[in-house]
Amino acid sequence: MNIDIFETKERILADNEEAAKRTKEKLTGEGAVLVNLMGSPGAGKTSVLLNLINLLKDKCAIGVIEADVDSDVDAQTIADTGVKAIQIHTAGLCHMDADMTSRALDRFGTEGLDLIFLENIGNLVCPAEFDVGADLKMMILSVPEGDDKPLKYPLMFTVSDIMLVNKIDTAPIFDFDLAAARDRARALNPAIRVFPVSAKTGEGFAPLADELYALVKKKKGAGV
Repeated sequence: MNIDIFETKERILADNEEAAKRTKEKLTGEGAVLVNLMGSPGAGKTSVLLNLINLLKDKCAIGVIEADVDSDVDAQTIADTGVKAIQIHTAGLCHMDADMTSRALDRFGTEGLDLIFLENIGNLVCPAEFDVGADLKMMILSVPEGDDKPLKYPLMFTVSDIMLVNKIDTAPIFDFDLAAARDRARALNPAIRVFPVSAKTGEGFAPLADELYALVKKKKGAGV
C-alpha cells in the first residue's frame, strides 16, 4: 500500500511566497519601500535604526514595525524619535513570516509612508527562511559575534542584500577581521554589499542612508 506523504514545510513556504508577493504588489502600488532588518539579539538593530532615522526622517516619511516575543521597549524608543511605530508580539515565534507582516502592515497603516523598516526577531536562523515581501533584506553582524558567523549561519548571508558590520569601533578589542568577514559573506553571496558601521559613534551610516533614500526615490519614480 502506497503511503501519501504531505510535505508541510514545502506548503508553508509556498503559502509564504504567495503572501510575500501580495505585500510587494501592495507596497509597490503605494510607492513604499519595505526593509527587513535581521540580526542576533544584541547586534544593535534598534540602535542602527535610530541612526538611520536621524539621517532620513527629514527627507522621507518613515515607519517602523518592531517585532518581539514580548515588551514594547524598542517600539517606544523608536516612537520617541517622532516616526510612526508599532509593536508586534509573536507569542514565542522566532521570526516574522509574510502573513504576519501583511497583517502588521494593515494594522499599522502604510498610507503616506515612504520607507518602512521591519525589525525582525533577534535570530540568525529562522528569519532568513521566510520572505516577508521586503524590497531589501538587511542583516547585522556585530563585531563581538566574530568574523566567522558567515560560516556558521550561511543562509542569512546568502539571502541578504546588505550586511552591516556594527560596532566596528570595537574591532581592535575583539580581534575582528573585517576582510575575513567580508570574504566569507561574499563567498556565499557575491552580490552582498558590506557597510562597516558604529551605532555608537555614527560612523559609516551616511552612505547607507544615501542608498536607502535612492531606493525610495527609485520606487516612487521621482523625487520624494
